[in-house]
Amino acid sequence: MKRLRSFLKNLENSLKQIRFNLNKDKITSVNLYFQDESRFGLITKQKRVITAKGIKPIGKYKHSYLYKWLWGSFSPITGESFCMTTDGVSKDLFIKYLEDFSQHKPEELKIIVIDNAAFHSTKDIVLPENIVLMPIPPYCPELNPAEKVWQWMKDKIAMKIFDTLETLENKMDQIIENIEGELIKSITGYEFYTKTFYRVFKD
Repeated sequence: MKRLRSFLKNLENSLKQIRFNLNKDKITSVNLYFQDESRFGLITKQKRVITAKGIKPIGKYKHSYLYKWLWGSFSPITGESFCMTTDGVSKDLFIKYLEDFSQHKPEELKIIVIDNAAFHSTKDIVLPENIVLMPIPPYCPELNPAEKVWQWMKDKIAMKIFDTLETLENKMDQIIENIEGELIKSITGYEFYTKTFYRVFKD
């Protein structure tokens, strides 16, 4: 709790420092993103369903250990998202994700809120010029609303059977392509982030 309060207390100063160091010759806009990874597998995701009183719901179920990882960054400011699918997670894949993300709107400075997963360590690498990472304190997942985007996406594939990983990946791509910016903003738009961001960058 102490770390959480400290992070929130220092958030505005952290953003002000980023603004102070901004290279305006190369950067024309600034955006805030929440980044995370989640595993999507062929095992059928269960969820609550409505049924008559005393009637046990029945549904198809597939048990499988095959899965894909979906990497994503979601903006509470513009509603934009950037995603990548991989077979696993590692530091090298995280660096590849950041490099690819940096090429999306290369003149936009991307402030990316991340958790403390071991493979998020970037001590030995040079980040792209338009990427700034902002780690949240350990054991504070409530500070990263990207988690809620995954919940929303997994609800879309719950109670469904996918025969192959290709079929599942196609469905994931479809969901990502059709997700509306206003929905992303409504899911990730925590006021303590958005109000602070606008105070620092939108005056």
